Amino acid sequence: MRPSVFIDGHVGTTGLRIREWLAGRDDLALLTLPDAQRKDAGARREQLLAADVAVLCLPDDAAREVTSWCEGSRVQLLDASTAHRVADGWSYGLPELAPSQRAAIRAAKRVSNPGCWPTGFVLLLRPLVDAGLVPREAPITCHGLSGYSGGGHPLIAKWEDPAAKLRELVYEAPYALDRVHKHVPEMQRFARLAREPQFVPAVGPFRCGMRVQVPLHAEVLARGATGKAIWEAIAERYRGEPFVRVAPYAEAVAVSERSLDPQACNDTNRIELHVLPHPSGHALLVAILDNLGKGAAGAAIQNLNLMLGLDEAAGLRA
Repeated sequence: MRPSVFIDGHVGTTGLRIREWLAGRDDLALLTLPDAQRKDAGARREQLLAADVAVLCLPDDAAREVTSWCEGSRVQLLDASTAHRVADGWSYGLPELAPSQRAAIRAAKRVSNPGCWPTGFVLLLRPLVDAGLVPREAPITCHGLSGYSGGGHPLIAKWEDPAAKLRELVYEAPYALDRVHKHVPEMQRFARLAREPQFVPAVGPFRCGMRVQVPLHAEVLARGATGKAIWEAIAERYRGEPFVRVAPYAEAVAVSERSLDPQACNDTNRIELHVLPHPSGHALLVAILDNLGKGAAGAAIQNLNLMLGLDEAAGLRA
């Protein structure tokens, strides 16, 4: 019998992408509700409890409420919201995080899907902290550029409104400068940093795609942390990973206006990692991913496959 999956919130940006990428799969059964019952709590609860895995593509408070519905039931939960990413009792759904993480996801009844920004940030920094090349106490900064779909339907509507003319912008638009971004606790915990990183996110005039940049000043690096040593630690950590591509290392960085395109991984579950050394001893780390692919829906399907004991790469493009 095929395992069953219910997506609660399938009309949101992440839910729609998950449903689209699951279409045509014959190794699982997708449970659905008629549009008229989509907001019916009783109908939703019935489908949730009938599924082997329920994927929660909901606002944080709604995800917490649904989780309470499932207490004591057999259903496994995969939460794509921010609600449980640093919560006790939940496994962090980033299979590449550490050698033991896949086993933890496979065995878990509750899995929190990682955020798009933290996916790039954590995969860049965690190997360096583990290797002692970046001290845990180091003050870290991060700049991010994302397509506007990362903000869901409201931001999509805002950016695609012809009257706003935002898609005509020739520069990025920073946001959340007045508050701690909701992804920061997740970034700090899973990168194993002792200090909260400074995070400066921005939106660009394109729908999907993401570039995460972490500049490392020579003064924050441990002794012996050369550009080559940094690259080797990252390359070794992700050797053989099907969805992580570490760009070749070069002492002399060659970039052009078209380098490091934030849309280079769109429509895939791939993430590309770059290490760019500087003559002064600094290094720039760069991650490129689809904010709705490896940053959301792709990661959810990867986790779903692991939770159901299926081929991890099923239904995913690398």
